[in-house]
Order: sequence, then structure tokens, then C-alpha cells
Amino acid sequence: MNSTSFDDADFPAYTMGRAADMIGVTPAFLRSLGAAGLIEPERSLGGHRRYSRHQLQLAARARQLLDEGMQLTAACRVVTLEDRLAAAHRRILDLGGTLTPDDDVDIPTQTHPDIAKTQYYRAP
Repeated sequence: MNSTSFDDADFPAYTMGRAADMIGVTPAFLRSLGAAGLIEPERSLGGHRRYSRHQLQLAARARQLLDEGMQLTAACRVVTLEDRLAAAHRRILDLGGTLTPDDDVDIPTQTHPDIAKTQYYRAP
């Protein structure tokens, strides 16, 4: 392992316990994200899970969405799509393209302010 390995966001540098501590979750939560297909940690020679910084960023985002009331499968899908969009944006820039402020993956899509009004659904 060289010094640039830890500079690589995809290098599996963190044990399960350390990874869980870093993002404030339990090891069981990380295992549940693996079972849901969001992250697949590398395995050490001894079979222990190893997580990358990128995987921890995905896990932290999933935790945020769960805390906001989203179901696990939906949160994993949203995180996967956000990650793919960010990768597509990086590729566009790598190829010399440009992005507008409307393309910013970090700006949430605004919903219509009247969405909760009964004209959009039947009142109970």
C-alpha cells in the first residue's frame, strides 16, 4: 500500500467498526446497506469488511434520507441515482463540457409549493 492509496476515495481503508464510528451509525446499519445493494464492501484476507470513503459518503446520505422518513429501499435508490448523476456530471466536465447552475446535483429539485393542497388529491 502506498501513500496515494488513502488519497483514493474508492480505496477500502476502513474497518466496519471504524466506518460506523466515522459516520455515526451501527455496524448493523452498514450491513443492511450491503444487503439492500447500496454498498458492497471489499473483504480483507481474513474476510472482514473494508469500506472506502466513497462508500461512507453514500451510507451517510442514506442515513440522512432515512432520518427524514424515507424507506430503506427508496433511500438506497435515491442515493444510487444521485451518485450516478454526480458521476455523469464529472464525465461531462472531463470531456470538456459545461454544466449550468440548473445541473447542480447538490441543489434539491424544488417541488410545487401547492402540492399539499386538496386540489391535487381527494381530501379524506
